[in-house]
Amino acid sequence: MLAKVVKKFRMWMPTMPMTLIDAKNATATSRAKATFRVLPRMTKHEVKEYLTKIYDLPVTKVNTMNYMGKRKRATGKRKVIYYKYRDFKKSNCNIRRFSPGSWAWCSNTRA
Repeated sequence: MLAKVVKKFRMWMPTMPMTLIDAKNATATSRAKATFRVLPRMTKHEVKEYLTKIYDLPVTKVNTMNYMGKRKRATGKRKVIYYKYRDFKKSNCNIRRFSPGSWAWCSNTRA
């Protein structure tokens, strides 16, 4: 019975948009980093799972920051209208570097 359950495993990912804001390549002293704008209800675990399962990124650490939307005021001739941009969350993700020796095809080509 358990074997049937394992064979029918389906990966379910919610439809949560992630917008890439910034990305930095890895250097000799720092890791590769990417910054995304995500929905406020997304957790660190969901962000990591989303990136690893869909894009196959080796994410090592996720930091999140909540931002309140800006409040604005528009003045007209007769009245003032107040409105607010929607709240959002930013997530900074550290991405593990690939070492050239770890790739299988690279070890076969060395002399």
